[in-house]
Amino acid sequence: MRKSCRFLLTMTWLLAGLLTAGSVHAERIKDLASIAGVRTNQLIGYGIVVGLDGSGDQTTQTPFTVQSVINMLSNMGVNLPPGQSLQLKNVAAVMVTATLPPFARSGQQIDVTVSSIGNAKSLRGGTLVMTPMKGADGNIYAMAQGNVVVVGAGASGGGSTVTINHLSVGRIADGATVEREVPTPVGQGEFVHYELNNTDFATTQLVVEAINGVYPGSAAAVDGRLVRVRAPVEANERVAFIGRIGAIEVAPARPAARVIVNSRTGSVVMNQMVMVESCAVAHGNLSVSVSADNAISQPGALSGGQTAAVTNAQIDVRQEGGGLATVRTGANLAEVVKALNAIGANPQDLIAILQAMKTAGALRAALEVI
Repeated sequence: MRKSCRFLLTMTWLLAGLLTAGSVHAERIKDLASIAGVRTNQLIGYGIVVGLDGSGDQTTQTPFTVQSVINMLSNMGVNLPPGQSLQLKNVAAVMVTATLPPFARSGQQIDVTVSSIGNAKSLRGGTLVMTPMKGADGNIYAMAQGNVVVVGAGASGGGSTVTINHLSVGRIADGATVEREVPTPVGQGEFVHYELNNTDFATTQLVVEAINGVYPGSAAAVDGRLVRVRAPVEANERVAFIGRIGAIEVAPARPAARVIVNSRTGSVVMNQMVMVESCAVAHGNLSVSVSADNAISQPGALSGGQTAAVTNAQIDVRQEGGGLATVRTGANLAEVVKALNAIGANPQDLIAILQAMKTAGALRAALEVI
């Protein structure tokens, strides 16, 4: 099992090295940067889903569901007697979320996600009633309503439950209608600002040079992430100009050496620029195993004793590995992977080894634990 896991890790890293060892491919500016001010906005709303087949909230544990139904009926002219206790099984309280795209116009439809906030077993087959969608400023920007589509199924019986996919979250395609527009100015005055996805002074300069190569003197770097481009003022010409700028290809600079470690899953990812200096590493696993052997103690026929169960415990402590191995200087990702795998470390071991190598100054890369 240990050898197969190590082999899989080696092949994965070597494949990553082969994919990144070649020359840097050119990317379009629209893939490297975004236009300042052109952004999405998050919308949220609280609503109820009706028409469930007995899989709704248990109202004794979710009183807000009952309150929501009473308020909805009251707005429709249906007044219930004070203190009325409703036992609802076909209603579920939900949170409705959506992303309002840039340049969205009134009447445009967007997708929404419906998520249960109570103890409903399933939203399958339910219908979301009219729900206002608000932005961060508290204003209503869309209204959502429609049939909830849940990609999943579930069944229970005899104390057993089988569930396929997730039943408490659904989606409504084109389930919300935009009611209020968000102003999205494309640049201020004669300039349009491009924001790189990652801060990199070298890539920023390359973007400036590429734009100036097509439109001389139009681009200038503001900092390590922002590029200011002089653009036409007239709307139609500006849109066409931005489209042509986005299609310009740039070969980005090589990124800084970085090692990403996921402490929860044991994943270790390196980029091509990672290097290690010569060092010696000793790493071994201490395993402790406890085994129990149950036996029956049977006394003699005339001894007067009683039959009793006896447990014999055996504890074994074993140290695996622990040999001192030399890791030579690695000039590329393939050699780094080869050096680390020569120690016989699995992904969990590599986390401890890389942290120790970073502390010792042998790892020439930024180590980030997520």
